[in-house]
Parts: sequence; C-alpha cells; structure tokens
Amino acid sequence: MSCTRAQEFLERKKIDTVEQVNAKQTKFGLDEAVELASKVKELYVLKGTKVVHVDLKKEKPSREELGKLLLGPTGNLRAPTIIQGDTLLVGFNQDTYEKVLHK
Repeated sequence: MSCTRAQEFLERKKIDTVEQVNAKQTKFGLDEAVELASKVKELYVLKGTKVVHVDLKKEKPSREELGKLLLGPTGNLRAPTIIQGDTLLVGFNQDTYEKVLHK
C-alpha cells in the first residue's frame, strides 16, 4: 500500500527520482542495503507517522543499526525505497516526502 501511495505522490507532484528500488522484484539484504546507504548523505526512515532522520555525513551507524532501519521483518529492504540526490528515503510519509523532495 505504501508503495502505491508513494508512486501516486511522485506522479502527482511530477517528481523525478534518480533511482527507485523495487524491493519486491530485487531482493536487497543487509549487504545491499548498507551499500545503498553508502551512496547518500542523508537517510530518512519512515514508518507511519514516525520519521527517523540520520545525517550520514555526521553520524556513522553500524551495519547492524542500518539493518534495523532499512530492513523489514523478512530481512529484505523495506519498500518503497527512493534515492534522490544525496537522500535515501525508506518507507512513505507524505509530509516528509513534501519536505524532502521539494528542496
């Protein structure tokens, strides 16, 4: 459901993302998720109304900490996952998408 809402939001706002990861088609485990996070400077993890922001330039979370943020209960990357510029968004929260993707 959150993937559909995220895609609708992106289309409605005409936002082009650099990269979208379809975690249902491509399985991303801990190694792949950590590699994905290494490409960005900011991480937003969105779970309903809860938003966790990590400034990856200043903070250096461990692999295990990143795994807890990025992976779902199946051990795969949570969806939706979007990279735009130096920002990685995992999950969907409309307010955060508005704030982060309209920079």
